[in-house]
Amino acid sequence: MRILVSNDDGYSAPGLEALVSALEGLGELIVVAPETNHSGASNSLTLNRPLAVRTAANGYTCVNGTPSDCVHVALTGLLDARPDLVVSGINNGANMGDDTLYSGTVAAATEGYLFGIPAIAFSLVQKGWEHLPAAAAVARRIVERQLAEPLEAPVLLNVNIPNLPLQAVKGVQVTRLGKRHPSEPVVRTTTPYGETVYWIGPAGMAADAAPGTDFDAIVQGAVSVTPLRLDLTHHEQIAEVRTWAEPLCENA
Repeated sequence: MRILVSNDDGYSAPGLEALVSALEGLGELIVVAPETNHSGASNSLTLNRPLAVRTAANGYTCVNGTPSDCVHVALTGLLDARPDLVVSGINNGANMGDDTLYSGTVAAATEGYLFGIPAIAFSLVQKGWEHLPAAAAVARRIVERQLAEPLEAPVLLNVNIPNLPLQAVKGVQVTRLGKRHPSEPVVRTTTPYGETVYWIGPAGMAADAAPGTDFDAIVQGAVSVTPLRLDLTHHEQIAEVRTWAEPLCENA
């Protein structure tokens, strides 16, 4: 059993170290992670420069690129055999609802999924690593479950874990993604040289946190497990758009 481990917080992040430690004994662990923090990198690949790969002091392989770069390089050039599972995390903060579109943590797992490999992304909801050992224990149980009774492919799971002691976690709920309100406004500031610069504002509050969503599960103190897919087609709108677009081709 071979498990490829990555993240978006960087190779030295406590969440990555906790995840690797938690998965020890489940198989051969190969860690390929970004050299620096790439939170919010989404599924970006670095195409405008070559990528450097080195072995860090902690023994992990690090890449001076994005989370997707790390998994892509591992699967297409570094590894001599295909892994059985790709796991990503544990992220320092939630990846729920619309967060999944921006998340580098989810992106690393998604890259494995695109190569046909089962993949799981793990996030600890509140930043600061409180109760990280409990989150790592939850991650191990989920990975153990997938290895013992694999879900039918394709598999891309997004797991969010509340910052609670293990005994206080209220089980696991299988959820759909909720929705957030738009992000808070950008924060404008000035550099020492008088240049105006902008920081992206914080994520918005939950707009759809109804029962069955990842937001609701976390509020209840449960682990949220959301199966994801990448078909972005709005199937219900195809007929309407076809009727709208067909006149554009008349007398062309």
